[in-house]
Amino acid sequence: MPFEEPHHVAYVLPVFNEEANVDLFHTTLVEATRFRPDLDFEFVYVDDGSRDTSLDRLLALRERDDRVTVISFSRNFGHQIAVTAGLDLVADADAVIVMDTDLQDPPRVSREMLAMWESGVDVVYAQRRTRKDTRLKRFTAYVFYWLLGRLASIEIPRNTGDFRLMDRRVVSEVNRYREQDRFLRGIVSHVGFRQEALLFDRDSRHAGKSGYPWRKMMQFAASGIFGFSTFPLRMISRLGVLISSISVLLAAYVFAVRVFTPENAVPGWAFLGVGMFLLSGLQLIMMGVIGSYLGRVYVETQGRPLYSVALQARGPREAAASAAPAEAGERRVRFR
Repeated sequence: MPFEEPHHVAYVLPVFNEEANVDLFHTTLVEATRFRPDLDFEFVYVDDGSRDTSLDRLLALRERDDRVTVISFSRNFGHQIAVTAGLDLVADADAVIVMDTDLQDPPRVSREMLAMWESGVDVVYAQRRTRKDTRLKRFTAYVFYWLLGRLASIEIPRNTGDFRLMDRRVVSEVNRYREQDRFLRGIVSHVGFRQEALLFDRDSRHAGKSGYPWRKMMQFAASGIFGFSTFPLRMISRLGVLISSISVLLAAYVFAVRVFTPENAVPGWAFLGVGMFLLSGLQLIMMGVIGSYLGRVYVETQGRPLYSVALQARGPREAAASAAPAEAGERRVRFR
């Protein structure tokens, strides 16, 4: 039976040093959602330990708009953890939309997501048709998604970020995944359900600098590859077999020269030196790959909480949030 109450749609909005963006972003978001008065919207801003005035601006937004919820971490835990905290809080929502607050992901696109969700799609992921980034950023993104497509054990859509809509059932499943090194777009792909792409043109960043410098981008890429593929470990074994085969062939060649044409035998000290350093480097690389997987296991066995909340400001929903969420198998009827 259809629900008489309006559907609760929550936006999860991670924020890190976005003081120049949050006011314009919220104005744009409110304008985009104004066309759906039949839906009950909540805007959940998660401040990821910002070092500027982002938190003050978010609290000011809450004073003006009671639909705004603010969560503030005790320190910076990272973008993926901030999104996770938002998903934990709004597990009771009928649908959740995740997007960044730098205006690269246009809020107007979320209206199309809602229409697809109401037609029965469980996950609507925004896929970039065009993007206003530097050539280097576009090239590295292409290489990353190419590698991920080749290595990952599941199919993860290319040219996507965390800008997506998820049905309540999907959020319930995603919240069961509690690994520390999180790659949410991989986790969402892993849980399954009906998932469809929505093509959009990504805008340039409105103001400020990206919260993903090259070091964090490399760590994020490693989380995606190591979290959803054991291919690097299998590659070590294959490389070992290849090097061993080459060594056997070289040993046979040396033996043949010594036996049949000893006058052509030449001392190969330089070759041996280069070979020794090559093999030593390969061994260190292999140990590094194994260490990366072992480090992930060590972090998970510690069982530490994903984040610590210093402040949470939420309206009348706080009482409802403590209620038990619907069963994962429950299917709510959606209509306009």
